Amino acid sequence: MGAGVSTPVRRLLRHEGVPEAARRALWVVAAGCPGFYVFQYVTGDSVMALYAMFGALPLAMFCRVPGPAPQRTRILLAALPAGWFLVTAGTLLAVSPWAAAAGMFAVGFAVSFCGVGGPRLTGLAMAFQLFYVLPCFPPYEPGTLGSRLAGLTTGILLTVLAERFLWPEPDPVPYRAVLARAAAAVADYTSATAYHLEAGGGALPEREAADRALAAARLSRVPVTERPASPSRHDRAVNHARAAVRHVRDQLDRLADCPGSLPADPAAVTLLRHTELSLRSVAGALRTGTADTQPDPLPAAVAAFDAARAAGLRGTSTERLRQDAVVRAAAEGTRLAAEAARIALGNGPPAGHGPPAGDATRPAQPGTDVFAYATTPPHLLWWRRMRVHLTPHSVHMQNALRLAAALACARLVVGALDLAHGFWVLLATLSLMRTSAADTRAALRPALTGTVAGAAAAALMLYVIGDRPVVYAVALPFVMFTGFTAGPPLGPGWMQAAFTLVIVFIFAQLSAADWRLSEARILDVLVGGAIGVVAGLLAWPRGGRGELGRDMADFLTECAVAGRAVTALLGDDRFQRERSRGDPLRPARRAMYLAEASYAQYLTERMYHERPEAHWGAALATGRAVVHGAELLLMTHQESLRAPLPPGPAAALTGLAGQVAHEVLRAADSLVTGGPREPRTTVSRYPAEESGPLRRASDGHLGVSDAHVLLIVDTEAWLTGVAHDAVRTRAAPDRTDVPATRRADPPESWPEAGPGDAEGAWHRPSPARPRRGGGRPGPGIGRV
Repeated sequence: MGAGVSTPVRRLLRHEGVPEAARRALWVVAAGCPGFYVFQYVTGDSVMALYAMFGALPLAMFCRVPGPAPQRTRILLAALPAGWFLVTAGTLLAVSPWAAAAGMFAVGFAVSFCGVGGPRLTGLAMAFQLFYVLPCFPPYEPGTLGSRLAGLTTGILLTVLAERFLWPEPDPVPYRAVLARAAAAVADYTSATAYHLEAGGGALPEREAADRALAAARLSRVPVTERPASPSRHDRAVNHARAAVRHVRDQLDRLADCPGSLPADPAAVTLLRHTELSLRSVAGALRTGTADTQPDPLPAAVAAFDAARAAGLRGTSTERLRQDAVVRAAAEGTRLAAEAARIALGNGPPAGHGPPAGDATRPAQPGTDVFAYATTPPHLLWWRRMRVHLTPHSVHMQNALRLAAALACARLVVGALDLAHGFWVLLATLSLMRTSAADTRAALRPALTGTVAGAAAAALMLYVIGDRPVVYAVALPFVMFTGFTAGPPLGPGWMQAAFTLVIVFIFAQLSAADWRLSEARILDVLVGGAIGVVAGLLAWPRGGRGELGRDMADFLTECAVAGRAVTALLGDDRFQRERSRGDPLRPARRAMYLAEASYAQYLTERMYHERPEAHWGAALATGRAVVHGAELLLMTHQESLRAPLPPGPAAALTGLAGQVAHEVLRAADSLVTGGPREPRTTVSRYPAEESGPLRRASDGHLGVSDAHVLLIVDTEAWLTGVAHDAVRTRAAPDRTDVPATRRADPPESWPEAGPGDAEGAWHRPSPARPRRGGGRPGPGIGRV
C-alpha cells in the first residue's frame, strides 16, 4: 500500500507546475496568515484581520505580475492606492443594493476593459475586482473604513515582502533576448542565402533554424507576463522589430524558393552580406540591452545598390528586376529592425522621422513615418489603443460588458435573497466567467464538483471539531500550503476544493460556525455559477468565434478598398490631393486590430481546440499583406510620387489593383457565407509574369523613368502576392498545411497603432513553401 500511495505523490512532485504552485502557496501563507492572526487574536479586530487576509490572498495566489523583481515590486506597490480607492468605494456604496450594483458594474467594466493595455493591468485584474467586492456587502459600516484600509495595506505590504524575499521568482528571460536569438538565426540564414545565390543552389539548413527561432519569438509561445502587448513606446518598438525580422526571413524564403538557375548578381550578394552584418548588430544590441553607438553601414550599402541597379536598369530582365527588389526589401526590413531596436532600447526615432519641423500637431503623410509612436505622448498611445476597442464589435468591449453585467446582477441577487455570504456568490461568478457560454458551462462542472467535495470535507470537520477557532487557526496554514500546492497541477476541481476548505477555515475563525457554513458555500457557488452561465448565454454567447467571421470579412473588405486607393495614389497625380486629407490605410488598420483581437480570443476558446479552422490565419495574413506592403511602398517611393506614371503603365497597375481587390472581396465573402471551399490546388490568376504593368514599363518607347520602373516592380509584386494569399484564404487549407497557416502569427504579435500611425511597413511574405516530403515547389520570385 505504501508503494501505491507514494507513486501518485511522486508523479505530483515531478509535475512541472508544482514548484511554481508551491512558491505561491508559500507566499499566501507568509503574507496572509501573520496579519490575520495578529489582528484577530492579538488586537481583536476581525475586520482588519479579514482585509489583511484578502489583501494578500488574491495578489499572491492569482495575480501574475510581469518583469524582474524590482519591477514587480513597483507594480505591487502601485496597486496599493488603487486598492484604497476600491475598498473605499465599496464601503460607501454598500449603503444600498442598487448603489453597490452600480458600482460593481462600473468597477467590473473598467478593470476588465483596461486589460487592453497589456499584462501589467490584466495581471492585477482579479485582485482589483475582489478589493471592491469584499466591502460592498452589508452591513453598511463606513465607520470601519479605517480598519479595512489598514488591513488591506498590511496584506499588500506583506505580499510585497514575501514575493521579493521569500523564495523569489527568478528574473524572467526578457523578450528582447528571445528576439535577439531570432535575429541571429535570420542573420545566419541571410549569409547562407547569399552563398546560395553565388553558388547557384544548394541546401539551406539555416532556414529551418530561422523558422524555429522565429516560432519561439511568437507571443503565443512567450509567458503572458512577458509579452510586449502594451501601447507603450518600448513594447511597440519591440513588436516592430520582431515583425521586421520576420519580413527579412520571408524575403529570404522568396530568394531560396526561386525556380531555375538565375545568375548571381554581385551587387545583390554584397547587399545581402551587409544585411547579415546589420542583423547581427541588432541581435547583439537586443541581447545586451544596449544600443550600438556605431553608425550602421547598411543605409550606405542600400544607396550603392540602388545606384548600381539604376545604372543597368534598361538591360536587365524582368526576372532580375524582381529578384533585386526582393533583396532590397530584405535590406529595408533590416533597417527597420535596427531602428526599432534602438527605440526599444531607449533611443529616439531616426533622423527624418517624427512630426514635421515646426508643426508637431500636423500628422505625417501616409506611409512616411513608420516610427511615429516614438514621438507620440504616452497618454495618446493609450487613448488610441482604447479608442479602437470602444465599439460593441470589439471582443474586449464585449468581455468587459458581459462580466460587469454578471457581477452587477449577482450583487442584486444577493441583496434580494439576503444571502449570508454574498461575497462567495460574486467570487464564484468572477471565477467561472469565460469568454463564451461553452467555456463557462465547461468550467462550471469541475468548480461545482470541487466545491461539493471541499464543502463536504469542511462540513465533516466542522461537525466533529465544532466551534473551536484555535484548531482552525492551527490547521489553516497547512491546508493553505497543501491545497494551493497540489490544486493547480491537479486541475480546477482540486483547486476549487482547496479554495473552499480555505474559505471555510477562515470564516470559521471570524464568527461562530457549524456545518451549515459548508452548505452556504455550496449554495453560493451554485447561485454565482448560474448567474455566470446565464450571462454567458445572453451576452455574446459565441465569444471570439461569434465576432471572428464578421471582423475578418470587414478587415478584408477594407483592405480591398485600401489596395486600390494606395495603387491609385502611387500611379496617378490626381490622387496627390487626397494625401493631405487623411491616411487611406486608416480604416484597414482599425479593422485589422479588431480582427486580431477576435482571433486572439478565439485561439483560447474550446471551439478552437475542438474544431480548428485554419482559414482564419490565412485571412489575417492576406489583410496584413495589404496593410504592411502598402506602408512600405508609400515609405520607400516618396520621390516617385512627385510625377505621375505614364498612362499605359498607370492604367495597367490600376487594372491589376481592381482585379486583386476582387479576389480579396471574394475571400471576404467566403468567410461570411461559410459555403464549400475551393480546391486547395487553386492558384491566383494574376502571377507577376502575366500581370502586364512591368512589361509595359520595360518598353523603352514609353519614356518611363528609372524610379517609376522600380516603383512598378514593387507595386506589382505586392499586388500579385495579395492575390495569391486571397486565393489561399478561399481554399481553406486544413490545420496541417504548413505553407498556408505559418504566415499568420498570433494576432498580438503585431503592434497596435493608433489611427494615423504607420508602423510595420514591409512587403508581404512569400506565398508558399514546399511541404516536407514532396509537393509543389515554391513559387519563387516569379510568383511573388
